[in-house]
Parts: sequence; C-alpha cells; structure tokens
Amino acid sequence: MNISLFAAIPEIFVTVMLVIMLLIDAFINEKKKAVNTIWTFLTLIGGFILQIYVYTPGKVQLAFNNMFILDSMAQGMKLFTYISGIMVLLYIKRYVIDKQLLKGELYAIYLFAILGMLVMISADNLLILYVGLELLSLALYGLVAIDRDNVKSTEAAMKFFILGALSSGLLLYGISFIYGATNGNLQLEIVFQEITQLTQNHINSPSLVFGLVFIVSGLTFKLGLVPFHMWVPDVYEGSTLAVTTIIGTVTKLASVVFIIRFLVGGLSVLGPHWSLMLSVLAFLSLFVGNIVAIAQTNIKRMLGYSAIAQMGFIAFGLMTFSVDGLSAIIFYIVTYVLTSLAGFGALLMLSRNKYECEKIEDLKGLNKSHPIYAGILLLVMFSLAGVPPLVGFYAKLKILEALIAAGFLRSAIFIVIMSLIAAFYYLRIVKVMYFDEQEVEIITADNCLLSKTVLVLNGLSLLVLGIIPEYLMNYCLRVITG
Repeated sequence: MNISLFAAIPEIFVTVMLVIMLLIDAFINEKKKAVNTIWTFLTLIGGFILQIYVYTPGKVQLAFNNMFILDSMAQGMKLFTYISGIMVLLYIKRYVIDKQLLKGELYAIYLFAILGMLVMISADNLLILYVGLELLSLALYGLVAIDRDNVKSTEAAMKFFILGALSSGLLLYGISFIYGATNGNLQLEIVFQEITQLTQNHINSPSLVFGLVFIVSGLTFKLGLVPFHMWVPDVYEGSTLAVTTIIGTVTKLASVVFIIRFLVGGLSVLGPHWSLMLSVLAFLSLFVGNIVAIAQTNIKRMLGYSAIAQMGFIAFGLMTFSVDGLSAIIFYIVTYVLTSLAGFGALLMLSRNKYECEKIEDLKGLNKSHPIYAGILLLVMFSLAGVPPLVGFYAKLKILEALIAAGFLRSAIFIVIMSLIAAFYYLRIVKVMYFDEQEVEIITADNCLLSKTVLVLNGLSLLVLGIIPEYLMNYCLRVITG
C-alpha cells in the first residue's frame, strides 16, 4: 500500500489555500473583497511552483494507494492548467468588479474547479476520475448561476445541471458494468489487464459492451460532441462572459486528459469498438457545429458551436490510437486553449459596467477605434480557421497527418471540407471589424497594464507558435511518451 502524499503536495496546497480564503472572506466587508483576487493569484502561482518541485523527470510517482499518479502527461497538463488559470484570472478580474460579481464564492468556486481539474488529470482509478469530474462539474454549475439576478444565467445553470447529472449517471452506470466485468477492479492498469485476459480467452462479456457504450456517452457529453452537445451553446450564451471564458478555455485541458486516461489508459483493448463510436460522433460534431455556427449572431453562442466542431478534431485524433495522434491531440488542445484565451480576453476588455460585448454587430468598425484589440481578434479567428502561418493551421495539420498515417484518408478529406466551411463564419468576424462602419463608439473597460500586456503576448504567441511550433510539439510528444 502506497500512502505517500508527496506527489499530491500541489493539490493539498490549493485545498488549504482555498479553505483559508473561505475563512478570510467570512470576516471581511464588501469593500475589501479584492483580497480574494490576490489570494487566488498567489494560490495558482504557489501551486505552479510546487508542481515543478514535486516532479522528477522520467519517474512515475504514485500517491493515495496508487489511485493518484504523477507522470509526464499529468505534469505537463497540470503546468498548462496553472498557466491558463492565471491568465483567466488576469482577464476576468476587472470584468467581475464592473459587473459586481466580486463575491467570495466566485473565486472559491473557481479554485474548486481548478482542484477538480488537477484531480482528473492525475487520477489513475475509475472512481477517482469520477470524483475529480464531479468536483469540476459541481463547481461549474455554481459558476454559471453566479449572477443570480440574470434569468439567462439561471436558465443555463438549470440546463447544465440537469444534463450534467444525466451524463454523470451514464458514466457511473458504465463504470459499474466495467467493475463487474473485471472482477471488482477500479485501478486502470488492473482493468486493462483483466480486459486483455478476457479478450485473449475469447470470452464475450455483455457487461463490457454495455459499460463501454455508457462510458463513451458520458465522456462525450463532457467534450460536447454531437448528439450530447445541447448544453454547450446555451451555457456559453447564458453565462456571464467571465464564466464562459473559464468553461471555454481551461476546463478543456482536463477534459481531454480525462478522455485519454479513461479510454487509452484503461480501455485500450476495446479500442476498435470505442473508436468506431467516436468516429460517428466526430463526423456529426464537425458537420453540425460548423453548419449551425454560420447562422449565429451572438459571438458566445457562435464560439460554443465552434467548440463543438473543434472537439470533433479531438475525437478524430483519438481514433488514430497512435503516439503521433495522441501528441497531436495534446498540441491541439493546448493551442486551442491559448487561442480561446486571447479571443475571450479581448471580448472581456471590450465589455464594461452594464455593457457586454457579445453580438457580432458590437464589433463593427473595431479596427478604427481599437486596432490592437481588432488585431488580436483577427489572429484568433484566423487561427481557429486554420489559416497559415498561425498555430491553428499547424495543429489541424498534425491531426490530418496522424489520420492519414493511420489510414483514415476519407476522414481527413472530410475534415478539410468542414474547415473550409468553418472559415466562413470566422472570416465574417474579421470582415465586420475591418470593413463595416462603426455605428456606436466602442469604449473599453479600464484594464490594468499587466492584463493588457498578457493579452498582447497571448495574441502574438499564436503567430510565433505557428512559425516555430517544433518546441511545443516536441514537448507534447514527451508528455505522451514520458
């Protein structure tokens, strides 16, 4: 039995800081709530430093009776999670003050969400994977409903909660089938061994088939793949822009690692079965996401459907079942999060007081009054569309290469066609910013120099990583291979 806690020191630190923040918040008045922002920032910085300290390159560390693992994939994705979490905090801090959302529970729930992501990334046990997922999910339900006086937010939270509870039930039901079929085991390595033995002995287990169907259904809901996508556009649109930024960026990292741990780590023997299911969902997601996004007039809702299509790329990458495919997935999701952060960051800085920049027409003539923000959004839209030399092009190219190498030529052709369709609604944003006449003067929020600097660097990183992607791509390869 391994009861070592060393590998989980960063998570323990985040938990302790979270509890202390809740205690401090109970004794300070409304005028001093800004201390929560600083405390959250220090928590994420401290967690990042401790994460570097506890990891030994090339060594797999276990904790909590081997249910918690710290390997190269966990280390790499946790570092990205901390960095993304800090960037989100810098982008939303002025927004939550303007919208009078600076309450103690906002940042506390945000840290609970971060903690849930960290647990998901390091879980090596089916039950711990589920616990991490529920910790993240419950935190997100609370964040969506944080603006209690907003009818849209309340409605979105209810939809998210009901559908999320349904998907969690499906996932847990599927886990129970796998638990029964593998002689009562939940550890991923043992589950893999048991299923391998059943396959080698040519033993047909209906429990495995039923369990796999329910598990894939539950997992794909978390990614927002069609037909389990109903919550994505409603939650993106109904949430405040700060919460949409959290859901649309940093949470994607943990979700992808969660899928890889579950399917590749524990159920890889059943790969031919779940890859077939994923292929159907990926085709539907790219088609529905891109086609419906064309008709949207709300930027957040459009980005919601865009996210559905982007997650279709992730599903296609999983189908390849290869090291190149998995490293391409990691590269894709990291660059997608960076791109989304820049896009949402620009929208947050264009929102102020009671005004929220959320309609496409709100960006008319943005280049004339705020060329820097227009330039950043241009880089974001071109990257999402896969226009070279931006990083989105290279990310899509690596997925296509992995698909062709694995023999999925038709899938690669379909992706190219869908990418051309997607370019229409991304380029429409650019057209509105640069060629439409401004109807109302756009006044930006009073953001600090640090936030603006981070946003500009974030935007430039899309270009730099597109020109020299080798360093990040090699790092993603090491994350997968260890």
